[in-house]
Amino acid sequence: MASTNGEARTLGINGLGRIGKLTLWHHADRKYFDRIVVNLGREVGRDLDAVCGVIEKDSTYGSMHRFLYGVNAAPCVRIVDRGRRLLEVASVPVTILQRARNPRDIGWREHGARVVVDTTGAFNDPTAPAEADGGALRGHLAAGAEKVINSAAFKVKGGARAVPEDAVTLIYGINHELFDPARHGVLSAASCTTTALAHMVKPLLDHLRDSAVITASMSTVHAATNSQSVLDTVPKAGARDLRRSRSVLNSIILTSTNAASALEQVIPEIREVGFMADSVRVPIPTESLIILNLTLQSRITPEGESSIDRDLLNRIYRDASEGSQKGLLVYSEEQNVPMDVMGMRAAVVIEAAETHTRTGFVDLDLCQVPGVVPEAIDKLPSSVIRVPVTHAKVFGWYDNEYGSYTNMLADLTVHVHSRLD
Repeated sequence: MASTNGEARTLGINGLGRIGKLTLWHHADRKYFDRIVVNLGREVGRDLDAVCGVIEKDSTYGSMHRFLYGVNAAPCVRIVDRGRRLLEVASVPVTILQRARNPRDIGWREHGARVVVDTTGAFNDPTAPAEADGGALRGHLAAGAEKVINSAAFKVKGGARAVPEDAVTLIYGINHELFDPARHGVLSAASCTTTALAHMVKPLLDHLRDSAVITASMSTVHAATNSQSVLDTVPKAGARDLRRSRSVLNSIILTSTNAASALEQVIPEIREVGFMADSVRVPIPTESLIILNLTLQSRITPEGESSIDRDLLNRIYRDASEGSQKGLLVYSEEQNVPMDVMGMRAAVVIEAAETHTRTGFVDLDLCQVPGVVPEAIDKLPSSVIRVPVTHAKVFGWYDNEYGSYTNMLADLTVHVHSRLD
């Protein structure tokens, strides 16, 4: 399908790692783009056949043709022209580039790629200029792309500089409508965890506005990634997290995540809550689990029950799955394990069978609350008041590779490109 101006729609993908390859799978199957150009930046194996093998085979999802089209499907990657490094992937022409590692040298203009998805994880600073040593996201723009989408959260080196006005973090289904083609050139699709977390938090904030969120936190039980070591290694100089160098095959690794800070960029109202986040890496190839904890100020009904309970929270998620977040959030009352939802097209799958709430009372001494004048306290029988609070725990599965993140990234990519026509 060509764009409205008659030009072929060409997508650029920088990198062919986990997200890069699966992004190619998605768009080759989706066929919104007429052509795809993949930059590897280096030679792979001994010839172009090795690249085909990288694209076709996958240790997590199986072969591309069977995963996308079923067990009886035939292989869908073939070489069309070795000299031009031209492949056909699920009938879509795919050109392989292997010379330039620096984004500014890739030559997107010559290939007609208006939108580029950078999946390398190497260029996360939106303030770095195109000519920065070692490369930068803005190098893609210098090379001819109109928009670049980073498949990771922004990280400003040093943390002192603000994110430029032409840079924005967008999650499809949360705030993607904020994309302004006249203003934004450098985009971040956040991370897999932030994407799932945002889709868990959004329905609650939309429906519990009369119940103030007192505290919130999350832990993600996260599948292994290539940032970890297969076997124990010696940490790099200056490494702060020594556990990342321990074997991914047989370790549970406590580590950090920037999901809390990234969430604030797409759902600004969460800034009012002291949100905390951490990550626990476990030795499985994909599929992760968010455990969301919330403490909410609730009301006690005349019957002596809390205004917030398990049924209410599950009803909120069920309604969201059938309404505003249909196709993005899945509500499940089954008892799932990772393999049950691997590859499922959803930002997050709510494990409703495990939603829990418990309401109690907190004794609050108004004398310790800033801003409460003594005269007001003197009019009360006691300076201590009892406040009903409900603690809620919600579980959400997400396929941190194809099912959740790659699909949401691809939806954002199509949305961005569609706004350019």
